[in-house]
Amino acid sequence: MTETGDAAVAATAGDRRLHIPIHLRWGDLDAFNHVNNTSMLKLLEEARVRAFWLPEPGEDAPPTAVLDSSIFSGMLTLIARQEIEYLAPVPYQRHPLDVQMWFGKLGGSSIEVCYEVYSPVESAAGGRTLYARATTVIVKVDAETGRPLRLTGEERAAWGPYVGEPIHYAHRR
Repeated sequence: MTETGDAAVAATAGDRRLHIPIHLRWGDLDAFNHVNNTSMLKLLEEARVRAFWLPEPGEDAPPTAVLDSSIFSGMLTLIARQEIEYLAPVPYQRHPLDVQMWFGKLGGSSIEVCYEVYSPVESAAGGRTLYARATTVIVKVDAETGRPLRLTGEERAAWGPYVGEPIHYAHRR
């Protein structure tokens, strides 16, 4: 595994994955003392921002962080679809979750981001828990016209090494 700032990159079964550490906040929990299902969407969003948005000067970021997130970029990223399969309750813990990310598909103007959310790396001695698997389809659009924008060569070059098998959900009917 190679470290890239707070993120790490690992080769897993022929795929390269980003490992983005995401800390839980006390407010992510619900009355049952585990991460609320809606909070999981925010945790995945935080991982996406860290993985794909250009860093500010002095910040570290993985090699996939190539999107200009400024309001002056003329480009927006819109969520077209999200799906989450919850596999185990996520208890509060001080060490960050290990959010593993890769691309299931690079389309013309869209990307399919795949995630697996694991217990902290620090808990590996007691075995790791896979809490959730998720997929987000993101579409790049022109901020002024709302029309889709094609992925650039730079984006394809940065993201191509992280394309792997998309998630196949076990409980889909």
